[in-house]
Amino acid sequence: MRHQTRGFVARLSTCGFLLLLLGGRVFQDQSTRADEPVATPPVQIQTGTGPGWRELTEADFAPVNCLPETWTWKEGVLYCTGQPVGVMRTRKRYENFELVAEWCHRQHGGNSGIFVWATDESIEKLTQEGKPGLPHGIEVQILDLGYAELYTQRTGKTPDWFTSHGDVFPTGTARMTPFPPLSPNGSRSFPTENRSKGVNEWNHYYVRGINGEIRLWVNGGEVSGGKECTPRSGYLCLESEGAPIEFKNLRIRELP
Repeated sequence: MRHQTRGFVARLSTCGFLLLLLGGRVFQDQSTRADEPVATPPVQIQTGTGPGWRELTEADFAPVNCLPETWTWKEGVLYCTGQPVGVMRTRKRYENFELVAEWCHRQHGGNSGIFVWATDESIEKLTQEGKPGLPHGIEVQILDLGYAELYTQRTGKTPDWFTSHGDVFPTGTARMTPFPPLSPNGSRSFPTENRSKGVNEWNHYYVRGINGEIRLWVNGGEVSGGKECTPRSGYLCLESEGAPIEFKNLRIRELP
């Protein structure tokens, strides 16, 4: 009986070790209702340091419709001048993935974003024409807290159709069913809480795209996303839109 007990305990220990080792994989494969928040990812996933993660460097990106001086890599930081309005894209297309990005606006009211699953057609058009513009895809917006103030000063209107805390929405021909809460016209997934920091402070995004569903965590908390995205594969793009911004610790893990 004692021998059988020792064997049972040994098997339990082995199972526990395997679960710990595969913790990140267990998280990525878990199933939840699409419109409900999922469990907070383990720290090693949110920081992009677990198994399967790799750094995105200059070699992973290709120009689209910006100037050569728009984007500059230096000592692990990607600097963007914000001029002209445009993007650079990953050299490869992604379908299921996890992405970590830290970003910092360097101008009050700055605007930028990360495009997910950008279409081949829109990228090709922007590249060939070489004019300012943005691709069709799912945008994970990056707005400085001062953008609403500048919008009101410029238009005299209340900025009720966007936030500065991680809106997610489709652009162009792309489609998405956004998670609530929604913008007034129902096109955007508004964040469930305000977690973004202001100008000259670093923010952390963890983005997960699986089977046409996109979810965003801002500074450690899930806030927004959507399901039934079309397309559900494509390029990842970083956006230049009128103001200087910096990125660092860009990391990605492809998922099955």
